[in-house]
Amino acid sequence: MIILGLSAYYHDSAAALVVDGDIIAAAQEERFTRKKHDPSFPENAIAYCLHEAGVELTAVNYVVFYDKPLVKFDRLLETYLAYAPRGFKSFIAAMPIWLKEKLFLKRTLKKELMALSHLEEKQLPTLLFTEHHQAHAASAFYPSPFEKAVVLCLDGVGEWATSSVWLGEGAQLTPQWSINFPHSLGLLYSAFTYYAGFKVNSGEYKLMGLAPYGEPQYVDLIRKHLIDVKEDGTFRLDMRYFNYATGLTMTNRRFDRLFGGPPRQSESEVTQKEMDLARSIQVVTEEIILKLVKTIHRELECDYLCLAGGVALNCVSNGRILREGPFKDIWIQPAAGDAGGALGAALSVWYDYLDKPRKVHNAQDSMQGAYLGKRFSNQEIKQYLDTTEGVYQELTDDQLLPQLADILAGNNVVGWFSGRMEFGPRALGGRSIIGDARSPKMQSIMNLKIKYRESFRPFAPAVKAECVSEWFDIDRASPYMLLVAPVKKDKWLEMTNEQQALFGIERLNIARSTIPAVTHVDYSARIQTIHQETNSRFYQLIDQFEQKTQCPVLINTSFNVRGEPIVNTPEDAYRCFMRTEMDYLVMENVILAKSDQPLADQNDTWQEEFELD
Repeated sequence: MIILGLSAYYHDSAAALVVDGDIIAAAQEERFTRKKHDPSFPENAIAYCLHEAGVELTAVNYVVFYDKPLVKFDRLLETYLAYAPRGFKSFIAAMPIWLKEKLFLKRTLKKELMALSHLEEKQLPTLLFTEHHQAHAASAFYPSPFEKAVVLCLDGVGEWATSSVWLGEGAQLTPQWSINFPHSLGLLYSAFTYYAGFKVNSGEYKLMGLAPYGEPQYVDLIRKHLIDVKEDGTFRLDMRYFNYATGLTMTNRRFDRLFGGPPRQSESEVTQKEMDLARSIQVVTEEIILKLVKTIHRELECDYLCLAGGVALNCVSNGRILREGPFKDIWIQPAAGDAGGALGAALSVWYDYLDKPRKVHNAQDSMQGAYLGKRFSNQEIKQYLDTTEGVYQELTDDQLLPQLADILAGNNVVGWFSGRMEFGPRALGGRSIIGDARSPKMQSIMNLKIKYRESFRPFAPAVKAECVSEWFDIDRASPYMLLVAPVKKDKWLEMTNEQQALFGIERLNIARSTIPAVTHVDYSARIQTIHQETNSRFYQLIDQFEQKTQCPVLINTSFNVRGEPIVNTPEDAYRCFMRTEMDYLVMENVILAKSDQPLADQNDTWQEEFELD
């Protein structure tokens, strides 16, 4: 039984293929089109998934979409009617798109599938639709290692639901209760993202990264005016301060007056105000989530929790759930946003619609490390490089990995392209830029000279799974970079009185631990544990690095520049390598040194190729 799941037309379009309940392939359209968060029909992702499985569309039994457009349209109409005459301009702008495309999505999907496959309509697989939060919940529970778990989905909005609670047991996933639009924790966080001058649906992680530099100056103001939070964690927003229900912006002038001025202009200087706003909304968000998880644990009497939806990518909050929450363990879908909805929709058909039994992998989840994308052979890589003037060596792993460990220990930045591409927003050791976590300068070097992004952005440590508790205050695996925990105190460096007195962004370049490049200003780190079972080659590299340095930790960040999707192909990787100040590029067993390459094109107009996020 072959099921193709799709998400599209909003943001982060993706395709996922499930065969007899096993996850075979999954990919986001942005990786192929090179348009970050690409919302278009995922024709390239579909083609890849089918190719990975070795089948044509005619072999697929069901195609399933992660959303019900008629229900979403009902919400849209009801909202505009409730707020009329406000929002008329937005209404006029939205209607043509809905009436032409989104309302008749079944017809649109069939048309796209026919164009992709050259099939007639009667030859297409059966087309199904799941609810948005049902797809999120399925993506979280079914691949998890738990036989029974509570599922909490938090995002901007699906059809109506913005927060939903489910109970998963065996193959059954049962809805419990929800909070509906316009009251949304995800949209509240996005409102502050917008007000701080960052891009909505993209810059929320910047807001989270900025928070430790600020003070919670606005917490009381948020609680008093913007959101009414009950003891059980349920909430209502005061919509007089927001414009997203019917307008073209997230916030309005009343919001501006409350916080003392208009939103920050994009690309202008980030001030202490933005840092304090970020810290304040992060504090409020964490408080709400902790109340919610305690409530659902008490109501459903279950020891395990699964998370999905865009808010589940808030790894700081996830870390607090793990440390302070009532659950024995938690599991977070690595593609927690809309892209993961494609996978959840496919799994929902297999388990819910077809009523198939579920196999639980208690030791591991069934996501295969989220390495579900395309792989390239050494032969394919060399064939591409031979079309360029690139100078390379091909080495065996026994030759390459010890040499690369020395290169990394020499304070060099390396592009690492190995195995299958990751599914979800994080580079997990398939398409990564890596460096020495012990270097006090590496965070700044990578941000300003490699990624071309804001200096305050933190980097994640990739650590051998069995070593994680020696270096970080966490006692379990974190394979998807979705948990934040403190660096172990015995790795901290003592700060001078002058350093302790620094404020805000001034604290950025102070080395706080023996792995300063991955230690945030609050001594925390966004951890990725590396496992032999899911990425043996990356594990072996870190092991070689440890043998040379006694440190089993590397910096791991996504292989791209600001505004660019993570690289997919050898061509993407080589182009990014040549345009930045990376020192080495490794693609499978092929290594290139920047010093050996012909002079790169000095024309900087390429930086305009990607829209800044």
